[in-house]
Order: sequence, then structure tokens, then C-alpha cells
Amino acid sequence: MGYSAGFYFFRPGSDSSTMPPEFRETIMGMFDITGFGAIGDGKTNDAGAIRRAIDACAASGGGTVLVPSGRTYVSGSIELKSHVELCVERGAVLLGATREEDYPAFAFKTGMEAGKRAWIVANGAEDVAITGGGIIDGNSPAFTTRKGTLIHADTVPWRPAMTCLVGCRRVRIRDTVFRHAANWALHFSGCEDVVVDGVSVLNDLRFPNCDGIDPDHCRNVRISNCHIEAGDDCIVLKNTEPFASYGPCENIVVTNCTLVSTSSAIKIGTESVCDFRNIVFENCVIRGSHRGLSIQIRDKGNVENVLFSNMTVETRFFGGGWWGSGEPIYVTSLPRNAATDPGRIRNVRFTNIVCRSENGAFIMGHTPAHIRNVVLDGVRLCVGKWTKWEGGRYDVRPCPPDVRPFGSEPEGEVTPWGCRVRRTTPGIYVEKATGVTLRNTEVDWDGGEPAYYTHALEARQAPGLLLDGFRGEAAHGARDQAVRVSGESE
Repeated sequence: MGYSAGFYFFRPGSDSSTMPPEFRETIMGMFDITGFGAIGDGKTNDAGAIRRAIDACAASGGGTVLVPSGRTYVSGSIELKSHVELCVERGAVLLGATREEDYPAFAFKTGMEAGKRAWIVANGAEDVAITGGGIIDGNSPAFTTRKGTLIHADTVPWRPAMTCLVGCRRVRIRDTVFRHAANWALHFSGCEDVVVDGVSVLNDLRFPNCDGIDPDHCRNVRISNCHIEAGDDCIVLKNTEPFASYGPCENIVVTNCTLVSTSSAIKIGTESVCDFRNIVFENCVIRGSHRGLSIQIRDKGNVENVLFSNMTVETRFFGGGWWGSGEPIYVTSLPRNAATDPGRIRNVRFTNIVCRSENGAFIMGHTPAHIRNVVLDGVRLCVGKWTKWEGGRYDVRPCPPDVRPFGSEPEGEVTPWGCRVRRTTPGIYVEKATGVTLRNTEVDWDGGEPAYYTHALEARQAPGLLLDGFRGEAAHGARDQAVRVSGESE
């Protein structure tokens, strides 16, 4: 491979990193950041060179900005433009800078998260992509002021989100490794026609707020074939207040993913100022997580037409500091505070789900009208205790401390977002929900059950509850009745 007399001959299948930068640009529409001054020594901040490459690419009508293999390139905030593909080649590392002044971009300008910075951003862009198979490293250890055994609770307040794409159309994120996020890894706000495929998100399971993928007020999103490990939620659909003008989150498909989370593996909420609708989650494997499949409405937005199907779910207890309490299936509509009337949840189906968990499935509304027509069809829950962490509790936060399941007692610190509660544990708990159906659903106890395990099913204020082929015994050799149903106002 070589060039002469102004011509460059590129052999298909050859390593493009050996091609001189000027030829990548002029012949292939490729803009190599080293041709714009990037050093790639793992120390020098190359953000200026990357920005110049992006600007040149956008000015030419679009193309590929190449982060070539074999080096580590340090960078602060960079902004993608329309028709620009950021290609981090296999063998290349794009590493987050560590100083606040390196991050002039903000993830949020208002709300509770205001002040947190952002690394890779785009605003109102069309046809943008991040590809290449290389590594984008958020450098999270640099944003921890004191490491913890179970959770890194002391972190830098402004720590940056890895990506924040706002109001973009035709977004493609493929085959890239995102690791060590200091905040949310892939955050899309008000975006339309988004594909995330073949991506790995590998975060520190002790680092808080390092979500995997967050579609926020987005439409027509497809997330497939991803592996995600996150200290916070792996895949979470949100409708945050700062981006409320973009409207509902709708038409979302998540398939063929493997997930590990110290909080929720899959979640809708808790930020829910607009509606969620027409959503499918299927063919996913969840293991070692604090909560499995979760819908948490705490604001005015409604949820409707959601399918969870063909999954295995393993949930367990963790130490304090994390959201969740080992629930494999969790559906709640509760007020965030005393002034909130939370949105309604309706038409949700869980089909062909196999669960192994330390806690039972949990469904609870603020009133019976807040949750309607939830179906568990072909769901098997195997409930048993195997970790050292104490059970016999639920986590209904965030909500006022007086909003809690019947018969429960507050536990631990009462915070502005509520507290955990201690309570006996049935295989499935339903409170204040209308038209719940348990069809061909089974609860099995995994032997050696703690004293707080009780009924296969406990339901309170659940009008229209339908049991069709439900199977399950009480724990402890039927010490309690298998099914306890009450219609009292409790």
C-alpha cells in the first residue's frame, strides 16, 4: 500500500490508520484527528484538535471524524454536528479529562441536576453517529473523592455525563465500548429515530448515577444487542422536567440485551412529567441486580401499552445506599411529594418471565385507579434467600414517608424522598390496583425461607383481581394461607 503522483491506493480490508491524514480527508471523506493536531499521549488534552476535525467535517457536508487506533486521546467537551460520524477505532481510547474547566458543556441547565457537565454533546443535529469498536472511557475514578466498599458516595458534584444528545434526529450508536461513566453514559433528550446496537456499557457497580442508556422524551428508539453493567439503572426511560417541551416518550423497543445493575436493570421513571406509551422489552437476561423490571411513576405522566416478554430475571439484596430491594417485577404509581397526583399506569403485560429473587413481585398504586389492567402471564417466581444482606423490606422511594405498604414500618433515615420500609414478604404483593390478572403464574419457595416470607399471593384493595391457573403455596410448609385477599380500606 502506498501513494505517488497525488494518488493513494487503498486496499480493501487494510488498516486505514496507516493512511496519511490528508488522504483520508480528501479521498475518503475521513477527518483524522491527528491531522488536526491531536497528540494521543494519554496526557495532553486533545479536545481542540477533535473540535477542529468535527468542524471541518461538518463544513465539508459531513463524513467521518477518525480517532485512530493505538493511542489514548484525552478530551473535555466536544460537540457533534449534523452528518458527522465519530469513529473511535478498535485499539483507540477516548479518555475523559479531569478538570471542571475542560467541560464547558452542561448536561442540565435547570432542575436538580443543574451544574453537572457533559462530555460528548449534540444539539439539534441530524444524522449523527458514534461507531468504531474502540473505547470511550469516562474516567470515573477521577471524580470520586473517597472510594467506598459498597458505594462511592463522595463524588465531585459537577461530574460529567458521557454523552448528552438533545433534540437530534437519526442518531446511530454502534459497536462501541463506553466504560467508567462518571454520570449517565448515553443520554438522549427529545431525540427521534435513535438506534443503539451492539454497544457495551461497563461501569463501576459502586459508582452512583452512572446509568447505562437513558432515552428521555424520545420517540422511535431501538436498543438491541447490548451488554450493560451499571451502578445505577441499565436502561431507563425518562421524562425529565428540564426537557418537558419535547413531549412523551413513545415507540421504544429494547431487545436482546444482557444487564447487571446495582439499582434497576430496566426502568420506566421515576422522572415522569410526560406520558410513556407503546413500549416493548423482550429477550433480555438480567442477573445480579437490585431490581429487575420496574415501572415507577412519581409525577403526572401516564404509562400505557407496555410489554415485557421472554426474559430471565435474577435480583438480590445489596447494602444500603442503592435504590431497590431485590424486587424482580415492580410496578408503582405513588406521589413524589404531598402536592403530587401521580400519573396512571394501564395495559401492562409481563409474559414468559422466569425470576429468581430474594424478594417478591410488587404492585402498588396510590389508589386503585392509579394502576389498571396489569397482566402476569406465564411468570414463574422462585423466591429464596442467598446473600448476607437482611431482607423483609421494600423500597417505595421516592415518596412521602407516610406513603407505604399496608402493615409496614419505616426503617432507617427518613429523607426528603422517603425511607425504606420493613414488612413481611409474599411471593406477589398487590395493593391498590384494579384488574390485575395472574394467568399461568407460579410462586415457588427456594427452601430454608426466613420467617418474613409468607403467602404466595397477598392482595389488598385490588378490585377485579383475576387468578387463572395461578399456582403457589405459602412459605414454611403452608404455615400461612397460600392466597390472602382483602378488600378493606387499610
